[in-house]
Amino acid sequence: MTPMAKKRDARRKRTTRRLLPRNRHTALIVILSVLAVALYCVLVPVHTVFYGTHVALTMLFGATAVAAPLISIRYPVIGTALFTGSALLIPLMTSREMQLAAPWPWSVPMLLAFAVAVASITFRHGWRPGLIQFILGTFAGITAAVFQPSIPSGNSLIVTTSVVGGVYLLAVLLAGRLRLGDELTRERAHTAQEQAKRELVEERTRIARELHDVVAHSMSLIQVQASTARYRVPQLPSDAAAEFDDIAASARGALMEMRRILGVLRTEDHTAELAPQRGIDDIPALIETTRRAGAALSLTMSISNKVSAPTQLAVYRITQEALSNAVRHAPEAAITVSLTTDDADATVTIHNAPSDHEPALSGGHGLRGMTERTEILGGSIHAGPDPDGGWTVTARLPRRPLSLPTKGSP
Repeated sequence: MTPMAKKRDARRKRTTRRLLPRNRHTALIVILSVLAVALYCVLVPVHTVFYGTHVALTMLFGATAVAAPLISIRYPVIGTALFTGSALLIPLMTSREMQLAAPWPWSVPMLLAFAVAVASITFRHGWRPGLIQFILGTFAGITAAVFQPSIPSGNSLIVTTSVVGGVYLLAVLLAGRLRLGDELTRERAHTAQEQAKRELVEERTRIARELHDVVAHSMSLIQVQASTARYRVPQLPSDAAAEFDDIAASARGALMEMRRILGVLRTEDHTAELAPQRGIDDIPALIETTRRAGAALSLTMSISNKVSAPTQLAVYRITQEALSNAVRHAPEAAITVSLTTDDADATVTIHNAPSDHEPALSGGHGLRGMTERTEILGGSIHAGPDPDGGWTVTARLPRRPLSLPTKGSP
């Protein structure tokens, strides 16, 4: 098939889907409405011409009979009562002076309306309401025959009972088949959902295992080596010992963060009770830790409004990542951090001055992670070079975001 033919076929399928009803309930209403109009257009003239009934009353009771299936979709008891009453009154309006050659008490249009009423109730509400409609409709025909014994009625009653009874049985079987199909569809959807959840849990467990076996193990070694450096290295200068202590503290903090992330990954319901999240109040400590690593840092904070916990966490992580990038790509360059809030947003800006060192090769996902954190909360972020050769990251986040990340997200 050529590309143009495929496009025409896809367009034709979309047009067909637009023309078809979107669900079974709408389809039933459309079908019953069409049948009601068609039966009404036939029933009224047939009864007024061949049965001598009063035109106005025939129009009234005929409309009630053909509309009863539509009413029974929502109100089965009312629909059953309306059709049963119409099925009793319409044959009783037959003129006694006419020599009937047509079937009575069930005319062909009324027989079809009876079958539609029984089938619609059975489809929508099950076999018991459908059986009640079948019994009451049959009883209405027999009652009309009892009131007018002079009009032959045996053949009509037998044929109508047989035909509508067959329609009722087919409706029961088809309705059962449809309900079974719905149950199977729901079961398959539930199974697919459970399978997807199981695969997600397995993937999260695999990631947690790799983080624990590789990253956490390496961080533990760094922490142990840095903590014991003053004891293992003779005559270690005090400055170097202090530097090793800072490295050990940073490693311990990273291990705590790693344990928290592992706890999230190993939690199947995504609602693990975690330690308090990082926030704006932790940024000065982050600045101080980075400053001890040799960076020239300055911090300006102007917080005048309360900021939600998700926004605080995002601000902290963006600041942490931007500082890490600045230290790695522009060592010994001056770094300024500015954090302000207004009535609607919290804004953090991290700027590093130009550096004489060659930038390190970038193969990480830091900028992508910052962008994702910002977009989840409905904020905006800009990261790029300055005209003077430096680099600036500016993130603007709503103080109270409308869409919040999943509880426990790192």
